[in-house]
Amino acid sequence: MHNDRTITEARLKRVLDERIRPAVYPESVPLSVTVWNAPGEPVPVAEGIAAGGVPIEAGAAWGPPWGTSWFTVAGRVPREWAGRTVEALLDLGFDENMPGFQCEGLVYRPDSSPVKGLNPRNQWVRIAERAAGGEDVLLHVEASSNPVILDYHPFVPTELGDRETADGAPRYRLARMDLAVFDRTVWELVQDLEVLEGLMAELSADAPRRWEILRAVERALDAVDLQDIGGTAAGARERLAAVLSAPAHASAHRISAVGHAHIDSAWLWPLRETVRKVARTTANMTALLEDEPEFVYAMSQAQQFAWIKEHRPEVYARVKKAVADGRFVPVGGMWVESDTNMPGSEALARQFVHGKRFFLEEFGIETEEVWLPDSFGYSAALPQLVRLAGAKWFLTQKISWNRTNKFPHHTFWWEGLDGTRVFTHFPPIDTYNAQLSGGEVAHAVRNFREKGGATRSLAPTGWGDGGGGTTREMLARAKRLADLEGSARVAFEKPSAFFEKAHAEYGEAPVWVGELYLELHRATLTSQARTKQGNRRAEHLLHEAELWAATAAVRAGFPYPYEALDRIWKTVLLHQFHDILPGTSIAWVHREAAVAYAAVAAELEEIVAGALAALAGDGPGGGTMVFNAAPHGRGEAPAFGAAAATGPVRSAAPEPREGGGFVLANGALRVEIDGRGLVVSVYDVAADRETLAPGAAANLLQLHQDFPNMWDAWDVDHFYRNTVTDLTDAETVEVVETADAAAVRVVRAFGSSRVEQRISLPAGERRLDIATEVDWHETEKFLKAAFPLDVHADRTAAETQFGHLYRPTHTNTSWDAAKFEACAHRFVHLEEPGWGVAVVNDSTYGYDVTRTVRPDGTGTTTTVRLSLLRAPRFPDPRTDQGTHRFRYALVPGASVGDAVREGYRINLPERRVPGGTAVRPLVRVGNEAVVVSAVKLADDGSGDVVVRLYESRGGRARARLEAGFPLASASVCDLLERPLAAAGADGDAVPLSLRPFQILTLRLGRRD
Repeated sequence: MHNDRTITEARLKRVLDERIRPAVYPESVPLSVTVWNAPGEPVPVAEGIAAGGVPIEAGAAWGPPWGTSWFTVAGRVPREWAGRTVEALLDLGFDENMPGFQCEGLVYRPDSSPVKGLNPRNQWVRIAERAAGGEDVLLHVEASSNPVILDYHPFVPTELGDRETADGAPRYRLARMDLAVFDRTVWELVQDLEVLEGLMAELSADAPRRWEILRAVERALDAVDLQDIGGTAAGARERLAAVLSAPAHASAHRISAVGHAHIDSAWLWPLRETVRKVARTTANMTALLEDEPEFVYAMSQAQQFAWIKEHRPEVYARVKKAVADGRFVPVGGMWVESDTNMPGSEALARQFVHGKRFFLEEFGIETEEVWLPDSFGYSAALPQLVRLAGAKWFLTQKISWNRTNKFPHHTFWWEGLDGTRVFTHFPPIDTYNAQLSGGEVAHAVRNFREKGGATRSLAPTGWGDGGGGTTREMLARAKRLADLEGSARVAFEKPSAFFEKAHAEYGEAPVWVGELYLELHRATLTSQARTKQGNRRAEHLLHEAELWAATAAVRAGFPYPYEALDRIWKTVLLHQFHDILPGTSIAWVHREAAVAYAAVAAELEEIVAGALAALAGDGPGGGTMVFNAAPHGRGEAPAFGAAAATGPVRSAAPEPREGGGFVLANGALRVEIDGRGLVVSVYDVAADRETLAPGAAANLLQLHQDFPNMWDAWDVDHFYRNTVTDLTDAETVEVVETADAAAVRVVRAFGSSRVEQRISLPAGERRLDIATEVDWHETEKFLKAAFPLDVHADRTAAETQFGHLYRPTHTNTSWDAAKFEACAHRFVHLEEPGWGVAVVNDSTYGYDVTRTVRPDGTGTTTTVRLSLLRAPRFPDPRTDQGTHRFRYALVPGASVGDAVREGYRINLPERRVPGGTAVRPLVRVGNEAVVVSAVKLADDGSGDVVVRLYESRGGRARARLEAGFPLASASVCDLLERPLAAAGADGDAVPLSLRPFQILTLRLGRRD
């Protein structure tokens, strides 16, 4: 019997490949083709259609990297095809790769109306369901010759990732461009056999159902005349009808298929190409919706809807109609599918604000599910933000990529930092590009971790990453799998319908507390430092621009720049997409990101300067005002206010150190820097204790070989720690004078690179500042800055959005060990009871913490290392080459509250502005545990002041928010500034009571 099975399976494969599939198109005639190559960037559709062209034959080369060619195909349906279904087969030269990773096309009619997209899995265009015969055919194809960047083994460094470095050689050869008869019966037979073949392969060898299918397939193949496939296909299908109509078991798992096309907003293509990818895919999906009444398609990322609206209004009209019909479903509620580790507090909140508002304004839809299948781990702040945005479900798939530990749930409650929970689902099909193959469906059933408690899972179905979407073949599989013995039941439905049913069935699902850490792609916290620095700087400039513009609007009638801030926020949010901010896109993307961030910074600086000038007034005798945008007071300036500048207080000059080097002292700290330029002592005077571990040196730059097993820009593997070079040789160790302090300047050279550091100790501060400039020209290396601390701590506190997250410093379990590289925003903090240390930064995200035993075997050293730079070669072969500047600081004796304060301080430096008018803050909060993250005017133009704040230390907090203006009303709002409840104002103040890490948004009406 085994031989019978293998013989039949081999027979089926050959007959399908060599006879039945080719017979889907039994007759064809060639189309005539002309081509026009657009110079430079893509041109408007009307221009491309009108451009004309020169003849081109099948087999001819076309398409330089990133070029656009307009093909015109023309022909006439043969009269003898009358009554038959006719399609155009347009093969631009596709290989067998996935859609979205090579050449693509969008087909237009002569009137510029779109028809559908072309990709390797979707090469057909319907000409006539029942041809009359003799019809003229004229179509235009806007074809993009995107180069193939991704070859999985190996990852080959390539210059094709930027139009400025790519060669001009054609990448493709035009293939089949025909009119053909489409034989529906043969096509249906192919679908029957493929579904049964896939199901049969997943059933156990001795299962009766497998043998029933096998015998039916044998009978069907016997019924096929290999010289007359079309004439015998119907008879073959009849032999399969019985096994295809056998119903599934009552207990069969249920899969909710959702049409989907994950489209990376940039990755191995630039932003401008994503605009066209979205247009191609949505043109296909709206056409498929018209043909298939049971089909439902979901699309996330408001930015992508906005792109179609702006650049392809004719496609957007079709999308909008399909949305109104309820079958094209906006999901996600975010501006883009962003990274969620690195965006700052306000930025992650604004992803929901701008995303949900777009869907509300455009479609009247309140999206309730957050859709993030492909981001590289998920912040513990998300559950609270999801609920505050008015959503209640969360979906991802990426945690199935874990390389160390298998996540224990597929449907569960996810509890965030503050205790908020959100109902969450990980599709057990383990892909967001499901094709509904027999193997995928069977894997989903076997893999499902909630057996016995739940019976449902979701399958995002369609080609993705580079777009493509659902195909008619996938829909055919779903129809056959709707109620088929031996398989899960499959049905297309909206994500919200799945979540409602899953929640009703499994409301008492298990709970997962804390971040969803991805045990992979850890290097995304460091790759492309310029992009990360651009993001961090833009976030804090936006904070300043909103704060000072709102303050100036209330205090001085300054025109609040609503439109500019809205536009800039959307630019920053776009660049937080999960392949841009993580540094995993081609060179073109990061080159354009640098230009975008520079433009954003320039415009925001202009807004800030205008607002500060309006606030500062004219200073008598050339006075200077100090403005403080940080949420904590410092020196003479209150939080969110300004005061007259006093004379600078300079730190004491460095003194020579016995044995070489220098000593810095300011009464709070005494710091020793040895002749190598390394910090060998940081003594906390008040605590009477040393900060650094015995015999250790801090601010030690360490260089590792960095060549991961796969995914160069994405991954750092644990074995990188096996070899390390300590950069201890110094060319220069000297005292220099800076504008406000004396500093020790240290210069080192290593490899092809050079680093200069300035180490300073501000007067009266318990903080050692380090400014680092690296001229980086290494390849496949990883640069870290190490701080070995004399602190016994089994966990660190790392800042995340609206709070901090504790992670272990040990490797007791495989879950602990897997977190060998993690994310921190502005600070990492360690402490023993009563005394702690913080390391704060202005632009890094990756860090690691290790514990090592002291040489004498007593006690441990806890080393915190900031990740500064990497040098992967794929997908950008010149990643991070050039000059970089970082600022970070060591803060001994710091509590978590001190870490919060110093983190804001280093990212929001004070501004000195000519003038003489003190500025009273718009809001004050008396309890420093309660941090204000945003002060702005309401987006609706009402003039109300919106304040967002949070409890920052992980404890309960009471406070009193005092408005610096007459208060007419106060309400608690959601993230979209929609009132939820009265805030209980007391005069011009609002009493507050917050739970640990609670976020609160207040809307304050002003009284004239």
